[in-house]
Formats: sequence, C-alpha cells, structure tokens
Amino acid sequence: MTRSRIRTAIIGAGFIGRVHLEALRRVGLVDVVAIADVSGDSATRLAEAFGVERATDDVTTVLSDGSIDVVHICAPNAMHYDLATAALRAGKHVLCEKPLAVSSDQAASLVSLAAERGLRNCTCYNLRYYPMVQQMRAMIATGDAGDLIVVQGTYSQDWLLYDTDWNWRIDRKDGGPLRAMADIGSHWCDLVEHVTGQQIASVCTDLATFHTTRRRPRRAVETFGGKTAPAANALEEVRVESDDYGAVLFRLGERARGAFTVSQVSAGCKNRLSVEVYGTNAGMAWNGERPDELWVGRRDRPSEIMLKDPSALARAAAAYADLPGGHSEGYDDTFKQIFRRFYGAVADPTAAAEYPQFADGLRQMRLLDAALASHQQRAWVDVVADAPAPMLA
Repeated sequence: MTRSRIRTAIIGAGFIGRVHLEALRRVGLVDVVAIADVSGDSATRLAEAFGVERATDDVTTVLSDGSIDVVHICAPNAMHYDLATAALRAGKHVLCEKPLAVSSDQAASLVSLAAERGLRNCTCYNLRYYPMVQQMRAMIATGDAGDLIVVQGTYSQDWLLYDTDWNWRIDRKDGGPLRAMADIGSHWCDLVEHVTGQQIASVCTDLATFHTTRRRPRRAVETFGGKTAPAANALEEVRVESDDYGAVLFRLGERARGAFTVSQVSAGCKNRLSVEVYGTNAGMAWNGERPDELWVGRRDRPSEIMLKDPSALARAAAAYADLPGGHSEGYDDTFKQIFRRFYGAVADPTAAAEYPQFADGLRQMRLLDAALASHQQRAWVDVVADAPAPMLA
C-alpha cells in the first residue's frame, strides 16, 4: 500500500460492531471512516459517539468507495456471505465475524474468491489471542504435556436462559441452522485445534432446544442486552428451532479423545469458555472468566497456577501480552491482538498471515456440518478435511 494509514469501514452497528470499533482505535495505523447498518439511526449513533465521519444505511456506497481499503463484517450471520462476496469483488480486504457463513459451500466460495483476488481475509476467531491461551499452546508445542490423550471443556453462557430473552441469533433465517453450536461452539473448536495443533476428526453430537417457544420483544434487542430489558416488552410468542445446548464427543488427531458442551442457558455462566488438555506428562486448564490464570497439573508434584506475566511466559506467548504482570488483559484485548496482525499483513504484502483466515472459517463450517449431521443421524460423523488454503506471501 502507498498510504501510511489504512482506511476501514465497519458493517454492523450492534454489540460486536462497537467492539471492533473500540479495538481498531488501539491498532495505530487504522482510520475507521465509515459505519453502515440496515438501521441508519444505529449507524449514526455509533458514528457520532466515536467521531466517525460517515454513517449510512446503504452498504453499496461504502463498497463502491475506492478510498476504503478494508471492510469489517459485523452483521448477522445470514448476511456474511453476500457482504463478504461484494466486498472482495470491490477489491476490499475483509475481516468477517464468525461463523464465516451459514453453509460450507458459501464458505468455500469465499475462500476461493479471496485467493483469486489476492486479498487479505480473516475470520474473527479472536479468542485464540489471550496470552495464557498462547502459553498453553507454546507448552504443548514444546512437549511439556507429552502425548495428548484427553481434551474436554465447555463454552457456557446464561444470556438466553429465560423464554423472554431474545436476539436475532435465535431466528434461523438470521443466524443459520445452528445457534449455540455455531455461535460459541465454533469458537471452542477453533481454540482447541489452535492450541493442540491437531484437528477434530469425527464427532457424535446431541443438540437440545429447551425453549421451543420464546416471547419476542417489540423492538430489537442488542446482543447480551436482553438481561436488562423489561419482561413487559414481550409482544408475541414465536416458535424456536435453533439449539440452546449441545454436547459433543469427538476424536482429536490420531489418538486423543474428548468431549465438550455448549450452552446459552446455563445460569450463572457469563462467558465460561473452559478448555482442559491432558497429556501423558501434564494437564493444563484455562477458563475465559479467569483469563490471566493457567492451571498446570502433574501426577508426581503439586499442581500450580501460572499467572499472566510476559517476563515469565514462553517467548511465543509473551508477544501477545502488552501489559506487565498483575495488569489484566481480557476480551477486548484479544481483538486488538488479532487486528494488529491482520492490519500488519494488509500493510505489508510480503507478511505471513499470522491470524485465522477464511480457510479457518471454512474448517469450522465443516465441523458444524458434521455436528448437525451427527445429531440428525444419531451417529458418529467424520469431519470433511479440506486441503490447506494457499498462504498469501
């Protein structure tokens, strides 16, 4: 690129759009110049709050603007494919929220189009970027855990516990055929594959919808915002077909076995992303509600809690910790870390892609396909393995 600064637009002015905007302000070489949303009022409110020069309800005007280099897609899942396709065809680098699409065919098309156009592309699996997650990954890579044999955990939340709770994800036309499994289960699977360096080969899945009907509110409810909305706001009872909960047995790599659950109806769990990895030498466990801690256990000595301190972390993990020990780094910092690496690659065409690409989004769509098929067939299902996507260099 010839300009020293990168001009960016955000499509989607809800919860995650605001998170992206706040994180982009911390990257350094990026100017957010436009916000687009189907609700022009929402786009205007967010733009005014952050001093963004342009707000619109017409995304085509953003995509046709030749001065915009990058587009962030923070709209509902069902819109990802069309928006990403249009952005790539307009010559924009694209960072898209997960899941990348609502089908593997759509995701594969995006992988091919991005490669054809030679454009940077990222699926926003930001949860890889906690420092202690990277420490776990580094310790596994150097053999501290030994040969992996058991992996387990959960991603549990409670923000959709009541039948009066509502969000666009509940409606399959906006969120796709899977909800909890796609929304947070794909995060869990991506994190485990990233940390272990192994792929989930097959799954046996059971899904459940505990609220087969919900009371939809009169007005749109922002993600996680329904817990403060008055119950009297409910207008109509609607049928629900998307999953509140899922349980998965899986085979990881050639030897390891595991199990995990996902839930958006687990009382008291705010964002409990928990991963436990056990090898022949040691076990490790990390919980996203206590992000600065990593539990390490061994059979023949006392277990320990490692606290985040870049001076004590493996070199590879320390690169993801910007603050000294005792200064917490959490959810918002993970976006800063992934954006920093993505925009570094946008600025430097020769840089390696040190972030999850659309191919990683396709990988998780393959896993979701297998999970849904397994539930429907009440059987083990193998995960389709795609050839690795070519790396931009």
